Amino acid sequence: MEKLDYAVVGAGFNGLAAAKQLHCLNPESTLAVFDGQSTLGGKWAENRLFQGLKSNNLLGTYEYPDFPMSSEKFNVKVGEHIPGEVVNTYLNAYAEEFGITSFVRLDTKVLTAEHQDTAEGGWLLTVEPAKRAQTKVFARRLIIATGLLSEPFMPRFNGQDKFGGKVFHSMDFPQNSDTLKAKNVTVFGAGKSGWDAVYQYATAGVKVHWVIRSSGHGPVWMAPPYVTPLKRWIEQLANTRFLTWFSPCIWGDADGYSGIRSFYHRTPIGRFIVDSFWKILSQDVITLNKLDSHPDTAKLKPWLEVMFTGCSYSILNYDQDIFELVKSDKVEIHIGEVSSLSPGKVHLADGTEFESDAFLANTGWKHMPPMKFLPEGVEKELGIPHEVVDDAATEDLANRHDFIERADREILQRFPRLKKQPVWNKNFTPLADQKGIVTETESRMPSTPYMLYRFLVPPSPRFLRPRDVAFIGLQTNFSNTITAHISALWINAYFSGQLTRDPAKEVDNKDAMEKLQYNTMLHNRFGKWRYPTEWGNKGPNFIFDAVPYLDLLQQDLGLKPHRKGGMLAEMYSPYGPADYRNINDEWLQKHEIDQDSGAVDHK
Repeated sequence: MEKLDYAVVGAGFNGLAAAKQLHCLNPESTLAVFDGQSTLGGKWAENRLFQGLKSNNLLGTYEYPDFPMSSEKFNVKVGEHIPGEVVNTYLNAYAEEFGITSFVRLDTKVLTAEHQDTAEGGWLLTVEPAKRAQTKVFARRLIIATGLLSEPFMPRFNGQDKFGGKVFHSMDFPQNSDTLKAKNVTVFGAGKSGWDAVYQYATAGVKVHWVIRSSGHGPVWMAPPYVTPLKRWIEQLANTRFLTWFSPCIWGDADGYSGIRSFYHRTPIGRFIVDSFWKILSQDVITLNKLDSHPDTAKLKPWLEVMFTGCSYSILNYDQDIFELVKSDKVEIHIGEVSSLSPGKVHLADGTEFESDAFLANTGWKHMPPMKFLPEGVEKELGIPHEVVDDAATEDLANRHDFIERADREILQRFPRLKKQPVWNKNFTPLADQKGIVTETESRMPSTPYMLYRFLVPPSPRFLRPRDVAFIGLQTNFSNTITAHISALWINAYFSGQLTRDPAKEVDNKDAMEKLQYNTMLHNRFGKWRYPTEWGNKGPNFIFDAVPYLDLLQQDLGLKPHRKGGMLAEMYSPYGPADYRNINDEWLQKHEIDQDSGAVDHK
């Protein structure tokens, strides 16, 4: 049986970052990266690309800190969104640059991962290469990098078998590009992938029936690249310190500005200023998009307050004005429910029906890693979503109701504004419960949120003691590439026992473990109140909270997070990949100094 020091599952942005850090910092160790797709890249793999697909981010904000995406090498101009094929080329170039291409095993699925409850720990993986027999692989340490966009959530619609046309998830749009030659199509859902599909079809001359559930979350926020009276890139605004202070954030004090944050969120005048900021941001988007100028574009006004919106907040990255297409006869928006499909037709619950040659479902994703973890029941300590129960064992942190109640009290005491939760739809019904739709039983069962320390590792002695598992890519924000790079460095330091603030050092201290697990609950429970439609039982999802989160990880690594070189620059200059370019060298130097002095801080 093959034995590995490290196994990474997933070869997207996060999996490649993990592999790069592990290989470059431990060049003698054995490593494999497993991915079920035929090319690396995750959501940017070749099989998921289509003509016109672009990144939300503009050039300069969607790159690893130590591998700049130069205009000359990748043929993208400053101020442009990055074409999907360029992102794929960039990821392949990154893998080549750091010598990890040879470790990537494509067309290879990891079916099960069984924890070895021994002193050494480790994982026994059941691996299935394409067109070959299953094999067993032992990995001393396992990194799950499958993210939240690996496995589509695709329900069945009543009458689907009789429809006659193609019915497919938005992930499979590239494999169904022949539908761009259809006469009429239906796009179901108003997430970013739904907008992309509507744009592709309408610009191809196809009549689009765009169905937005009347009992759902409504259209996502779609902003121009430059917003607010400052006319700054939205990804830069989200990473500017003085603007991050307007976001209620449970880990926000990690940035060193607790006094300012306390004023904004714990005083009436401060909360008035905070509310004013979010109103300006939302009204600016509505005004720039001219959503109130036409009855059809008015249907695309978001239903959820922008302050409570996470990474569904997206960017208009199209060559043509999509709102002009919406106002034309190429797009017809229906706010309603799909009741059934029939031969060549789609039927809505209000009696509306229309002809359709294809049906594209923008219905989201499954949020569990696409593999089974063993032994049975291990998910309760592993920190991944599982069934909500009332009488859970103490090892099941996500179901500890004493911690839940305590965390809720602290969150609302520190952030009174969150007591006033948004009501985005009084008639909201989860998609899995909608009439006319059939889903798997488990999709209708309430589940716990992810419950990971720093959103990276299980806070259980069972896994802290052997330091043998970590998750990367569950926390999504506008700085995913920076987060991937620093998270991977953090994971490497954790595996090797080189964190300055090391959670594994607390396993034999009952009081310290209780504190660590409560803080884990506090950070993860926060998502219920801060981003109610997007975090919930999904992975951590935030926008204006990324910089203090990166501050937190850097402090764990023993590094100083303030990198701008001056007070004004620190507050008003946006953080980007270049600010973290030398973080590996800084950590290596710090570690060498600590080793020489014997100084280690385990608080």
